[in-house]
Amino acid sequence: MARDSIATLPNLVSLSRLGMAAVFPFLEGPDERLLLIAAAGATDFLDGYVARSRGAATRIGALIDPFADRCFILVAVFVLWMDGTIDLTATLVLAARDVAVLGVFLATRGAARFKDITFVARPAGKVVTVLQLAALAIAYLSPAWLLASVVAVGVASAVAIADYARILWRGQSPA
Repeated sequence: MARDSIATLPNLVSLSRLGMAAVFPFLEGPDERLLLIAAAGATDFLDGYVARSRGAATRIGALIDPFADRCFILVAVFVLWMDGTIDLTATLVLAARDVAVLGVFLATRGAARFKDITFVARPAGKVVTVLQLAALAIAYLSPAWLLASVVAVGVASAVAIADYARILWRGQSPA
């Protein structure tokens, strides 16, 4: 990875999702919220693309990107639940992976046995993020498909959590 600077274009693009998360609760119309959901998805793709294509990946960027994703998604899910767009079950399913990964990340930071493990984006986690953003959009665009999209997020989340657990397990028991 390149220098460890927060002031890189990919990191600034990632950080823009924190601003989007802060604005999301104040948007009242579904069209405005859909636009912000689309922008969050676009910036999630763009930050990684720019980092890879320009050789501008940093350690801090590897932490900022998923943190910004989690913040945006959790805020959006909570707002949709609070305004009645999604029910409590959908809220819990859509947030489960993010809460689990955040909990594991925080729990492992102070443990010596995990000090050499670097949390990086995993393909299963990327799939969950895309499905979560899609489910948020579907809640507005086609509520009849919301249940199917929430089930897809739930299944993908279970796979992603198992994948992270497997990586941690390997970190605990060197071969």
